[in-house]
Amino acid sequence: MHLFIDIINIVLPVFSVIALGWLLRRWGLIDAPFLLQTNRLVYYVCLPLLLFYKIGTADFFANFNGRLIIGSILAVTVTFVASYLYTVIRNYPANTRGVFSQGAFRGNIAYMGLAITLNAYGEAGLTKAGILMGFLVPFLNLFAILALLWPHRSDGEPRNASFWFRQVALNPLILASFLGIIWSFFNLPIPLVFERSLKIATGMTLPLALLAIGGGFSIEKLRGDLVKAALATGAKTIWMPILAAVILIALGVRGMDLGIGVLIAGTPAATANYIMAHQFKGDAELAGTIVMFSTLFSAVTYTVALLILRSQGL
Repeated sequence: MHLFIDIINIVLPVFSVIALGWLLRRWGLIDAPFLLQTNRLVYYVCLPLLLFYKIGTADFFANFNGRLIIGSILAVTVTFVASYLYTVIRNYPANTRGVFSQGAFRGNIAYMGLAITLNAYGEAGLTKAGILMGFLVPFLNLFAILALLWPHRSDGEPRNASFWFRQVALNPLILASFLGIIWSFFNLPIPLVFERSLKIATGMTLPLALLAIGGGFSIEKLRGDLVKAALATGAKTIWMPILAAVILIALGVRGMDLGIGVLIAGTPAATANYIMAHQFKGDAELAGTIVMFSTLFSAVTYTVALLILRSQGL
């Protein structure tokens, strides 16, 4: 019973803030323009500051685990390839293939993953998760773009090397993570006034991110193919964390690092998937449905995953 209450205390606060965002939207205290600006603020300012601060002030050599990073990248890569091949075998339409695939492997690490990891493992877990995210995000972005654009490769729209470089290398989360990694690696100091300013500014990041997720919930988005959405949700929240656990254990990853790898792999589909589906000719309705389904379902899968991890002393 004590174990179950411990898990509830990790999972419920995160989903309570999401529910608060939904209620605030229903009560008219926040609206669509507010949510749009909040998402932009979190994505371009708050999260980059949080990642730089947590990674840059950490002991790099104490928090870096190469096997955790390699194993997590392998889990993403295998899920990306398997999910896309599945859409080919099932002969899904071009605008559906990439949306289904990215819904199966691209998780909401920045908003959900960091929040759950912080609740489960504290500041130490958040720092390790931030470093892991810094290495994962480039692969997630690259695979998502490939999945969405490959079905339309015969459309005649030019995609040169500079296009791919901009999509991956200029992502603010990637830039902030790698800057933090460099800062941590060389043990560079941060002046006290800036460190205290960062501590205050980054405190609003995860609450704003979770409120934005809740405020963005809409029954109207549940209009895509429900079977495809359920399959993608299962792949993202069940298949991928199990695959990650198998790979990480095989690589010798243990303890808190193993738990972080599983929790990050089990994040629900990223909210950015819906935006990218619009941008790259994908089925936006299906993308929105996968995001909604997987976020709701992750309340269950995270509870089960944490019960298993805690029962193993992780």
